[in-house]
Amino acid sequence: MPTIQVKADVSSTELLDAVEQLPLPDLEEFLDRVLALRAKRVAPTLLSEEANLLTKINAGIPEQVQTRFNELRHIQTTRELSPEEETELFDLVNQIETVEAQRIEYLARLAQLRGKSVRAVMAELNITSPNHA
Repeated sequence: MPTIQVKADVSSTELLDAVEQLPLPDLEEFLDRVLALRAKRVAPTLLSEEANLLTKINAGIPEQVQTRFNELRHIQTTRELSPEEETELFDLVNQIETVEAQRIEYLARLAQLRGKSVRAVMAELNITSPNHA
């Protein structure tokens, strides 16, 4: 790789001006090294953020919400729900939908971090769509 003359204290603009002098093969090698340096610095943050997102993605529906939802759905198959039960079921459905919408947001963020589609990340992690009924 050719050498470039730069002052000891250079601004990013001056450094870019110096890099601009590189022939294309050397510029590509320099860019690869800069990107590798960036990846090394960013990796711990990305790994931490991915772990946080995976924890949230896998949290699922709170057990008591899912249990009560299942109970009301079962009751609904045997008799008509009371107005209070209908209201409760409606509220539970809203809670479940809110949790699932948040989960999709977390999956989208994880997919963005990995540079993949949400479907690809779901397949990679063997995540299936929920079945609450």
